[in-house]
Amino acid sequence: MRILSGIQASGSLHLGNYLGALKKFADMQSLEAERFYMIADLHAITVWQDPGKLLSQTREIAACYLAAGVDPDKSAIFPQSAVPAHTEMAWLFNCVARLGWLDRMTQFKDKAGKDKERASIGLYTYPVLQAADILIYKATHVPVGEDQRQHLELTRDVAKKFNHDYGTDFFPLPETLYQGPGARIMSLRDGLAKMSKSDPSDNSRINLTDDADTIASKVKKAKSDADVLPEAEDGLAERPEAKNLVGIYAALAGISAQDVLNEFGGKGFGAFKPALADVVVGKMAPISETLRRLLNDTGEIDRVLKLGAERAREVSAPVVEETKRIVGLWG
Repeated sequence: MRILSGIQASGSLHLGNYLGALKKFADMQSLEAERFYMIADLHAITVWQDPGKLLSQTREIAACYLAAGVDPDKSAIFPQSAVPAHTEMAWLFNCVARLGWLDRMTQFKDKAGKDKERASIGLYTYPVLQAADILIYKATHVPVGEDQRQHLELTRDVAKKFNHDYGTDFFPLPETLYQGPGARIMSLRDGLAKMSKSDPSDNSRINLTDDADTIASKVKKAKSDADVLPEAEDGLAERPEAKNLVGIYAALAGISAQDVLNEFGGKGFGAFKPALADVVVGKMAPISETLRRLLNDTGEIDRVLKLGAERAREVSAPVVEETKRIVGLWG
């Protein structure tokens, strides 16, 4: 088994990123597999990025991997742009993928909106780069959320068409790696909106860089409602803020939402929020402390990135060379 995943290098990471990706990356180290975890800086520049911030964000996300428990001796952590195979294979796959496939990608429509004529070509074609990200490592499994399933299907389509057109079985068809149920973490200010690093309100999220006092303060200020917590999970259906806070408690405590309600059902948020703050601080404050220490040691972060990039180049370069040979390119 070979696993490939990554996080885009834009903005600081938060609790939702930790539960949705970072914690799972660390947990996957128990699998018998090779793991490649990239910082997707090439995907980030499909929209404008300040160059100085992009570099610092790349280092910060690498530090987040480490703080969350990803071991660089077990998993390659590297910037996507440090491995030339990503862009070289992306061009080869641009000549394999079909225009109609990209026209069906809903994320471009969501991100470009009504102003698609002014969007970068990279924003339109980045699913092809994503296919290259996966296939240059001949990754067999990719952990993806619902918003990326369509892109994994495109990757499989690219692999199938390449294999068919050139009469080979060179590329595997990567599969979704199911990582178990995960909480969908919503904004602390709006239970109907995902927790987001682009939200202008810092109180809408728990950043991985927040210290214990800041975390506790944000939890206690989180939007809730006037009712007591229900005793059964279906009582949360029409209460998005309550459902979100119970979900955060359950995800961090490693229990079900019903287990949380068994303890707090019938109690108000005056009793629940302090207990939730204790759970969040207990889990996240040590990660935050490690992260802040790492961010003060860019030399160590760069050492990890260099080591990971060397490993990624070692694996991906022969795949690109063989692909070029199959296509009939000179050299």
